[in-house]
Amino acid sequence: MFEKKVLVAGCGKSGIGASILLARNGEKVILFDENETKDADSVRELIGNVKGKENIEIYIGQLKEEVIAQCELMVISPGIPVDKPFVKKVKDMGLSVWSEIELAYHYEKGSVVAITGTNGKTTTTTLVGEIMKAYNEKTYVVGNIGTPYTELADATSKDSVTVAEISSFQLETIVDFAPKVSAVLNITPDHLNRHYTFENYAKCKIDITKNQNEDDFAILNYDDEDTVKYAKDIKAKSIYFSRKTKLDEGVYVDRDDVLVKYDGKVKKILSLQDIKLLGTHNVENILAAVAMTYFMGVPAEIIAKVCTEFQGVEHRIEYVKTINGVAYYNDSKGTNPDAAIKGIKAMTTTTFLIGGGYDKGVGFDDWVKEFAAKVKYLVLIGETAEKIDLCAKQHGFYSIVHMDTLEEAVEFCYRNARPGDAVLLSPACASWDMFESYEQRGNLFKEYVRNLEE
Repeated sequence: MFEKKVLVAGCGKSGIGASILLARNGEKVILFDENETKDADSVRELIGNVKGKENIEIYIGQLKEEVIAQCELMVISPGIPVDKPFVKKVKDMGLSVWSEIELAYHYEKGSVVAITGTNGKTTTTTLVGEIMKAYNEKTYVVGNIGTPYTELADATSKDSVTVAEISSFQLETIVDFAPKVSAVLNITPDHLNRHYTFENYAKCKIDITKNQNEDDFAILNYDDEDTVKYAKDIKAKSIYFSRKTKLDEGVYVDRDDVLVKYDGKVKKILSLQDIKLLGTHNVENILAAVAMTYFMGVPAEIIAKVCTEFQGVEHRIEYVKTINGVAYYNDSKGTNPDAAIKGIKAMTTTTFLIGGGYDKGVGFDDWVKEFAAKVKYLVLIGETAEKIDLCAKQHGFYSIVHMDTLEEAVEFCYRNARPGDAVLLSPACASWDMFESYEQRGNLFKEYVRNLEE
C-alpha cells in the first residue's frame, strides 16, 4: 500500500495498534514518541511477538527531519493534539496526517456504521453492535468503546459490518473515511481545551459525514439544536430521530411507541414500556440505534428484541448496590456537564452527588442549575473542585463538601445518606487528574461501595 515507511506518532495503545496493523501487512513502520521518559525496550515488550514485528522501528525523542524524510505518511494517535510543533513539521515536509480510524478504514472490506456525539456514544454503539450481531454474525464493534479499529480492520470481509464509536479527536484527521451509516447523537460543549472553540468541536463531529454520498445515511438528532444547525450541508440522506416531535420522516416516539416513517409508510418497532434503560437520554440512544440498524436493513422484530433485552453499559448510570436503604449508582462515564445532567435527571430521589475531576475547559453552570431539585449534597474531588464549588455557590447551592480521594467521598456519603437517598458518582469531568481512565474511576467506586457494610 505504501512505497516508503509510515511514521506512527504515540507509543500508547492506539499507536501500537496502528503499528502492528501496518507491520503485519508488510509495511515498514517508525513508531515514534517525543516523550523521552519512554523506554524503547518497554514499548517493544508491549508490541509483543506479533507477525511483522521486525518491520517496526522505535524512535524516542525529538523528531528529526531525516526521520520524517524516510516516511510518506504519519498516523497520529488521538491523544496527540494536531497543533503540536512536530505535527506542523511533518505537514510542512509534505506528509499527510491520518488518524488511526483513517488507517484502519483503508484495510476495511465490509460496511461501516459509525457513531459520534458528545454523549451516548458508548451506549448507542454497544446497542447497535448487539442488534447487528443478532442479524449478521460477521459484526465487529470497535473504536473508543475498547477494541481499536486497527486491531480488526484487516479481518473484515465484504459481507461483514464494522460498528465504530468515533471521537472528535479521531475525526480531526480523517481523509477518506466514509461510513455507510453515520450518526451524530448530539453536540454540546466538550474538549474545548483541545478544540479551542465550540465551532471547531462541532465541525469535527459533523465531519463523520463529510465523505458520505447520496446512497449513504446520516442519522441526526432533531431535538438537538446544534446538531441540526451544523448538519445542514451534508450529502448523505439525512434521517432525523426525535423524542419530542412527530416527524414527517424519520424515527420518533408517538405516545410510547417507537415508529419509523419513511417513503410514506409508518412502521412500529417497539414500545418504550418494554425497555430496561433509565433516563430520557437513553430513549434518544435507542431511537438512534433503531434508525441506524433499520437503514442497514435489519428487520424490525430483531431490532425490537435486542432493544428490549438490552440492559445498558458499564459506568453509565450503572446500579451498584443498595446499602441501608441507599442506592449507589456508577456514572463515571459522565465526563462532561451535559452527560452528568442526564445522570441527575435519571435519579428518582434525593441524591448525594460525587463530582469533579480533570479540567477540560468547559463551564458547569447548566449542570449546577439541576442541583436544586434533587441534589442533597455535592461531594467534590479532583482538579476542578474549587471551580465547581465557586460555580455552585454563584447559583445559590451551598451544601458542598470537599474530599481528597474518591474513597473518602464514598465514605462521607455512606455516613450521611439516609434510607431513600441515592448516591451517584457522575463527575461532569474527565478522570485523568486522579485516575488512568473513567473505567478505573468507576471500578474503584464500585469496589469502595461493595466494601461498605450494612
